[in-house]
Amino acid sequence: MAGIQRPGYYDRQHRQSPALIRARRPYLLKNALLGAGITAFALGIYAYTLSVVGQDEFEDVRVPDTPVARGEKK
Repeated sequence: MAGIQRPGYYDRQHRQSPALIRARRPYLLKNALLGAGITAFALGIYAYTLSVVGQDEFEDVRVPDTPVARGEKK
């Protein structure tokens, strides 16, 4: 039925209808808090990882004085 337009939650300009806004209102604060919590958790892990890796000392890693060409063996 290609010619029949069904009423939906979006208007012709693809904007939310008042009914959709009313239906989403109870979940808006909970979703925003959950998103902020997940973002804070991920940023916390990222900051912790950078701080731990930044404290690493690579004194035990041997760095060759001259680069070894491909195909050369020691």
